[in-house]
Amino acid sequence: MPPAPAVPTATYRLQLQPDFPFSAATTAVPHLAALGVSHLHLSPVLEAVPGSQHGYDVVDPTRVREELGGEEGLRELSRTARDHGLGLILDIVPNHMAMSPRHNPALWEVLRDGPSSPRARWFDIDWEAQGGQVLLPVLGGPLGEEADRLKADGDVLRYHEHAFPLREGTAGLPLPQLLDAQWYRPVWWRLARTELNYRRFFSISELIGVRVEDPEVFEATHAKILELLHEGVVDGLRVDHPDGLADPGGYLRRLHEATGGRWTVVEKILADGEALPASWPVAGTTGYDALRHVDGLFMDPAGFGELLGRYRAFAAPQTDRGGDWDATVRRAAYKVLTHELAAETDRLTRVAARLCATSPETALRDRAPWALRTALTELLVRLEVYRPYSPEDAATVVTEEAAAEARRAFAVPEEAGAVDVVRDLLLGRYGDGPAQVEFRTRFAQTASALRAKSVEDTAFYRYVPLLSATEVGGEPGGPAVGPDRFHAYCARVQRDWPATGTVLSTHDAKRSADVRAALHVLTECPGRWADVLAEASRGVEPVPDAQLAWAAWQTVFGLGPAGDERAREERVREALLKHVREAGLFTSWTEQEPPYEEAVARFVAAGPCGVPGRKVAELRETLEPHIRANVLGAALVHLTMPGVPDLYQGTEREYRALVDPDNRTPPRFGENGDGGDGGDGGGSGSEKEAVTRAALALRARRPEVFGTSASYEPLGAVGPAADHCLAFARSGEVVTAVPRLSLRLAESGGWRDTRLPLPRGRWADVREPGREFEGEVRAAELFAASPAVLLERLPE
Repeated sequence: MPPAPAVPTATYRLQLQPDFPFSAATTAVPHLAALGVSHLHLSPVLEAVPGSQHGYDVVDPTRVREELGGEEGLRELSRTARDHGLGLILDIVPNHMAMSPRHNPALWEVLRDGPSSPRARWFDIDWEAQGGQVLLPVLGGPLGEEADRLKADGDVLRYHEHAFPLREGTAGLPLPQLLDAQWYRPVWWRLARTELNYRRFFSISELIGVRVEDPEVFEATHAKILELLHEGVVDGLRVDHPDGLADPGGYLRRLHEATGGRWTVVEKILADGEALPASWPVAGTTGYDALRHVDGLFMDPAGFGELLGRYRAFAAPQTDRGGDWDATVRRAAYKVLTHELAAETDRLTRVAARLCATSPETALRDRAPWALRTALTELLVRLEVYRPYSPEDAATVVTEEAAAEARRAFAVPEEAGAVDVVRDLLLGRYGDGPAQVEFRTRFAQTASALRAKSVEDTAFYRYVPLLSATEVGGEPGGPAVGPDRFHAYCARVQRDWPATGTVLSTHDAKRSADVRAALHVLTECPGRWADVLAEASRGVEPVPDAQLAWAAWQTVFGLGPAGDERAREERVREALLKHVREAGLFTSWTEQEPPYEEAVARFVAAGPCGVPGRKVAELRETLEPHIRANVLGAALVHLTMPGVPDLYQGTEREYRALVDPDNRTPPRFGENGDGGDGGDGGGSGSEKEAVTRAALALRARRPEVFGTSASYEPLGAVGPAADHCLAFARSGEVVTAVPRLSLRLAESGGWRDTRLPLPRGRWADVREPGREFEGEVRAAELFAASPAVLLERLPE
């Protein structure tokens, strides 16, 4: 077999876990090689918390995870993959490690020896806060209620399943003095919200930030990954959450040099209109920007507007202030800063106050901490991207318009000067000393956590006119994307980032691509949807709240028939319980309201998953041809557009999954590693697999047509239904054509005399031998066999 290409032609993501270790992935290699991908894309492989289902909670970056089969298991997977012409891409987690001392040897050492420990520089801890102790929010209640459960055992302090090292010479002290003598302080878990003094991943206190900006920390935490790269065990990297790092650009430059320039993509969420920093030495993003553009093709903008109006009427007054996206995000951001990220906001305020108090610049003096905190809050909630990366970048992120709005939050105009102080510090107008750099860094890190928590984890669950629009990287306020905008996006990708990653389904997606494809159709029939919903809802009691009910009915519509009804109900119930906890309107993860959550479960069983749900099921059945068109069309566009497509496990067939953990169940390959029985798609799954195999085989056979030196040419149809045809050519050798908004197309009279002018030459249908075309082709004839048409130019 030839070696795997340096730049993948296509990757296949596998979620490794104890129930799907390296050996299971090894068994699947023949199937995946036959599918046509060039690389396996593995979730994190380093030692993690025992039993972890995802691997992002790393405890030892120097070892490959034993529960997956250890380093030999990974090397065996690599050998088998190479025997079949495949390479390996690894997902790495530079931003954080698990806050689990008994499993994390570096953290154990730091808690035992304090800031003098050689590994203290690994972790982003504010040792000046909390009396020099690291707060450990592990107690089930206040210390007075839990003290009897804290036991000294030799040189170890134990609390239930937790274990902590005792500082040398303190083992015999009485409990109060013992706790005071440690470099850490176990506290009630609720104190994490306001008192925590280490950087964490978003608001997850079980994950502690790592200082990979320190060259020694980088070397220590990346040695094993670099060894695997240099020995040819793996070929490239996916970098998780670079926005959490102190200096993403500096980190990526160091990584690029250390890897010798291996293919690397970053999990960077780009806001609509935001560009990836051109200075980053990476192939591109992991592809959420591509997901947004592909999804948008299959949404009707006018229909979305009508659907939004129907949603407001159905859910009012319980919608988040009438269903306005920007207002929903803003309110969510205020809530996150004052609740989930209160500790991070406090730390940022302390940094700003200390800088102002000690600065030689008189313009910075006499700034009250409360005023600085208010200014920081008002500017942070107005950021429309995840973070700035430099003082120059800050000018376009923290705009003068945002500053003007922030000033109006101050009752006393003179105090509003704190806004200008904060903005000027961010813009670098007061120098680049250590204090100024620390402030800019903390601001950027807090901003990225705020954006993720307020948008992805809160607003996406509060603003739900169309669930398929509330996807990672999405723009729910205006999700539809026309052909011209899509073509412009693809042209930019081919020009600037031709080896970037592209995705439709991921382990972090709120819903799989095929669930979203079904939901897109609702923008083409908002009136029918509202009518069916009104009929299905009649007499269904109790309804916890109308906003949740709207989301529940859409959930069962998107999921469709999915095997055993009892299992389907459980999947829907668990997804909706997560939905209401993330929304935080009536219950939450930390302040759960059992009566409300029980009402949600009863409603799911009696309504969407009960007899009334059949009305929604019947609507879906009538729309199946249009759902099929969306599923197949999106798959083909994804596999042939610029970039490197990443297939999530099982998505070669129709794959219907809800938010994690529903979408992280082990893939169902057959006993011999073949495709098994697919997902929930039944017979339609095999049609999607045929499209997938044809596109991947063509990419593998003609890499020059799709690679970094390829070209992208939009093709425009002509005739009465021209806007319903999305087509493009790659390097003048391959043509992709799919219908869009097929329900609207059918209602308007079909294709009629619409034609697609093909580039010069004669073209063969890759999936339908014997079908050939030349010149202007009637759309009705082109799409007669399938809504996903892939053509290849015949030799002259």
